[in-house]
Amino acid sequence: MAPGSVLNFTNAAPSGKRAEIMANVDYSALIPNNVDLASDRRLQRALEAWHPKFMDWWCNYGPDQYQDKEVYLRTAVSVDKDGWAQFGHVKMPEYRWGIFLAEGNEDGKRINFGDHKGQAVWQEVPGEYRGPLRRLIVTQGDTEPASVEQQRVLAATAPSLYDMRNLFQVNVEEARHLWAMVYLLMAHFGRDGREEAEELLERRSGDPDKPRILGAFNERTPDWLSFFMFTYFTDRDGKYQLASLAESAFDPLARTCQFMLTEEAHHMYVGETGVARIIQRACEIMRQHKTDDVRRFGGIDLPTLQKYVNFHFSVSEDLFGAERSTNAANYFTQGLKGRYMESHIKDDHLLKDASYSVTELVDGKLRQEDVSALTAINERLRDDYITDCQRGVVRWNKVIKEFGIDFEITLPHRAFHRRIGMFSSVHASPSGELVDAATWASRQGQWLPDANDHAYVQSLMCQVKEPGEFAGWIAPPRIGINNQPREFPYVRM
Repeated sequence: MAPGSVLNFTNAAPSGKRAEIMANVDYSALIPNNVDLASDRRLQRALEAWHPKFMDWWCNYGPDQYQDKEVYLRTAVSVDKDGWAQFGHVKMPEYRWGIFLAEGNEDGKRINFGDHKGQAVWQEVPGEYRGPLRRLIVTQGDTEPASVEQQRVLAATAPSLYDMRNLFQVNVEEARHLWAMVYLLMAHFGRDGREEAEELLERRSGDPDKPRILGAFNERTPDWLSFFMFTYFTDRDGKYQLASLAESAFDPLARTCQFMLTEEAHHMYVGETGVARIIQRACEIMRQHKTDDVRRFGGIDLPTLQKYVNFHFSVSEDLFGAERSTNAANYFTQGLKGRYMESHIKDDHLLKDASYSVTELVDGKLRQEDVSALTAINERLRDDYITDCQRGVVRWNKVIKEFGIDFEITLPHRAFHRRIGMFSSVHASPSGELVDAATWASRQGQWLPDANDHAYVQSLMCQVKEPGEFAGWIAPPRIGINNQPREFPYVRM
């Protein structure tokens, strides 16, 4: 479609009557919202009919056993950046999952990339783009319940009530993000959207017959080290996917993702600080006992941490897709999904003649190649992600350095342990050296967690439920949630 083309909205779902976004949230309704849901009775009935199905999923596949406990959770009360949430004890089934879109200037907002650059953003789905937009929303929506399913049994081995509470906060907010995507599907895609919403509750993480859409969301999260790695690396992928969708010309999707990013920040904080606390405890043991044999004293050693970094980083890298992608190029030119911080990039935001340097496999060797910037959209986003991941690694290494320990955690090469894209056909070491299958088989256990590593980490997983107490393999946090003390009853057991 050429720049300036007029789009056809005649096939869009008839929802033009939806009102302006409100800063404050209406909590008088069954489904809290700031989209004036009561003004669209048909949509309201559809969402209210989905509500008991969601609750059934939550009670059967959400956090195991602790649905009757009061948890100190934050709940969104506004989409205003200042004071948008309040904290209080609530039983998880009574949590008010809702539909929140960020505020914005609908009249003055313009599309800032692709073939429709400069045109007004869309409040309805253009008929030409119903298929790809629905696919983007469903794929994002599928990740939200998937992570809850992956983490459902972790509370039984929580290292503290503080950590158990953080797990539950992540879970209820991922479930709210599911509501956000279901709203978009039902509000803008008619019967197709309602059917997709049903299927979001029918797929299961790791199910051989009806798995979740993306591979990383079918992996097991069997222990808390895996949980912290997941929330650091995999939720960070979510940050970049949401930020790209927040640039969308489809304004309801953009606003939905903008507010989801506000909540997502805490999930990554849980991951980064969780890993940092494990590192701190390992270093304390090393200094106290003057040994590298951390396992002997019930800690998680730094080489094992490195293996978990290698695994979770590489699995999360795959979520960005292939290095060259015509689908990603099409999403960009159509205005459906932009780049990270699109408006801050200094180029023409069309990319018709632009190039981008990517690492490619050429004649059995890795080297940099200039390719079309349009087809390299995925790789640019992956580059932004890697840069962001490295910032946290630097902070982890600062903890190690403060203890005077000669060890450095590193991110593996982008070609390491890949299952998607051009590197899926080769074996590479964490440093990026291409190796043959025999070398990979013999050294895989040095680079990735093996059965012994998993068994050892699992052996440490015992629940600690006294307020203010923590398992011996992880250090306490520096500050509590919402400035509460460590001894605060984050979960009333």
